[in-house]
Formats: sequence, C-alpha cells, structure tokens
Amino acid sequence: MSTIDRYLIRAILGGVFTTMAVLLSLGALFVLMGEQDDVGVGNFSTWDAVIFTALNLPQQAWELLPISALIGSLVGLGALARGSELTILRAAGFSVWRIARAATIAGLLLTLLAAVLGEFLGPPMQQFARQQKAFSKYADLSLRGTGDAWVRDGDLIINVERQTGDAQFGGMVIYELDDQFRLRALGRAAAASTLEDGRWTLEQYTESRFGEDRVAVNRTARRELRSAVSAEFLGIAASSPDELPATDLWQMIRHLEQNNLDANPARFALWSRVARTVATVFAVLLALPFLFGSLRAADSGTRLAFGLVIGIGLFVLQRGLESGAVVFNGNPVLFAWFPTLLMAAVAIGLIARTR
Repeated sequence: MSTIDRYLIRAILGGVFTTMAVLLSLGALFVLMGEQDDVGVGNFSTWDAVIFTALNLPQQAWELLPISALIGSLVGLGALARGSELTILRAAGFSVWRIARAATIAGLLLTLLAAVLGEFLGPPMQQFARQQKAFSKYADLSLRGTGDAWVRDGDLIINVERQTGDAQFGGMVIYELDDQFRLRALGRAAAASTLEDGRWTLEQYTESRFGEDRVAVNRTARRELRSAVSAEFLGIAASSPDELPATDLWQMIRHLEQNNLDANPARFALWSRVARTVATVFAVLLALPFLFGSLRAADSGTRLAFGLVIGIGLFVLQRGLESGAVVFNGNPVLFAWFPTLLMAAVAIGLIARTR
C-alpha cells in the first residue's frame, strides 16, 4: 500500500467516523427522548433510559453505516477536492480507477467494521437492553398476559409469555395437535426451564386433554417435556428477524423449514443483512465520481445535503422492497440485494464515465 493510498484512506475514514459520530448523537437523542414516556413505570428510571440508549448504539451504528460511508466519503474526499489535491493526483498520472482502489480498501475496512457491529455487538446488546428494560418496567407484575414468542415444533405449538433467564421462562402454554391438525391437548405451566439434553421441566402444569366425548383435566406439580426447541431459540423467536445476526437467522430459517412454516421473512432479513453490509463498499465508491464533477468545488453543506438525499432515497427503497417481499411473497434474495446491486451498478457506471 503506497503513501497516497494511506492518505486517501485516512481522509475517507476520518470523514466517515466524524459523520457517524454526528448521526449517532442525533439517533441517541431521539431514542432517549422516546424512552421518557416509560420513565417511572415500574423500576425504570432515567438512568435506565440512558443505559438503554447506550446499549442500542452499536445496532444504530450498523444501520447507519452505509449512509455514513456515503456522506463521510463526500466530506473527507471533498476536502481534498476543494484543495485541488485530487486534481493534482490526476495530473500526476493517477487514474480514477487508481483512486477508486484506495476507496475500495477503505470500504472493505468499513465492511469489516459493519460485520463486527452487525454480528457480534449490535444484536446481543440490543436484546440485552430490551430484556433489562422489561425487567425494570414489569418487575412487580405477574407473569400473566399475552405471549410474545410463538414456536412450532412438530405437533407442538409453544407460546412463551416471558423470558426470565437464559434457560428459564415464566408462563408457557403448550398446544398439542393430532395428525388432522385438530387440538388434542392444551396445557399451561407457571414456569419452565430447560435441561442440557433437550428436556423441559414444567412447573405447576395443568393440562386439558380432549377426547371424543369428554375433556380430561390433569394437574401436576412438575412435568418433563421433550422438544427440539431450546431456550436459546425461544429467546431468538421473541425477537424481530431484522434484529438478529446472520447466524441466528440461519438457525431460525432451518427450524421454520423443518416445520413447514413460512420462512420468507427470515430469509429476506438474512440476505438483507448481508447485502446492507456489502453495500458499505459501494457507498464509498458512489461518492467518488461526484467529486470529479459537480461537487468538486461545493462546500461541505452541499455535499452533506446531497449525501442525505441519496441515503434517504436508498433507505426508503429498502423499506419498500422489504414490505413488497413480505406482502407479495417475492423472491427474498432478489428483493434484498436489489438496492445494493443498484448502488454498485450506478457507482461503477459513473466511475467508468468519469474523465
């Protein structure tokens, strides 16, 4: 890597991280303001709201990274363009593709950062923040209420009312179906915990079993249940697919397919997550051709506004395709990759036309 490459990469990364800091500050402010309605509910305090906001920052950073890469590249390289440094590089024999090579390296570094944020930091910290908020708000309430996780395992449908620990759940309802998908039994446990060998221990279990002409009710202090559904998976099932890392989404897809359930939303979330991570490279490259054209002498405010317009447009397109993939049962791979492929085609096409 030459000195020029390092110089360009530093300019790009400096602009991206500065932009990211500004966007994260605004995002954190909006999240904190949104949490004020919950302050005072149960044990949820202002300090808990601050911690909740801080734990959501890695996930926000991942979501904002493509637009931050675009705006930051416009700002970082734009400063070089205004100082005629890019023009000097062109006059010294550096082609646009040669400069694009350094931009690609910077984009790959940002993609690596996106992978770390999206797979190892953002989802677990966001889920932990959500759990801690729930525990603080509802610490004094009973475990009754509507369920937030529904999972099917063969002829069993399991509804979990609340997760109280890594392997413990409070309030579990079990629906058992026969071969004709008719309800054969309905049971409820006040608490449930999982063992290492795939068995569940159900506490204070009450079951109603439906026969041809009568209903038999059984009550027992403890019952064991065998199921392929683990406590870890129930924790995953209680989360929205777009909040899960790729490894957990893959596990969810396999489970849904094995039970003949619709896996398209999870497939779209998986490929969308991969595509948005890869899009960071092309967001950096997309900024390059404009700096040799109309934005070469523009000020920072103009470049910022231009980047925001493009970034918001791509965000709206992504959300629209997400709704289309779910509502119209479209191909999840095609819908997820379309914005990234469109950005790549536009970036490469404009760079090729730059003189």
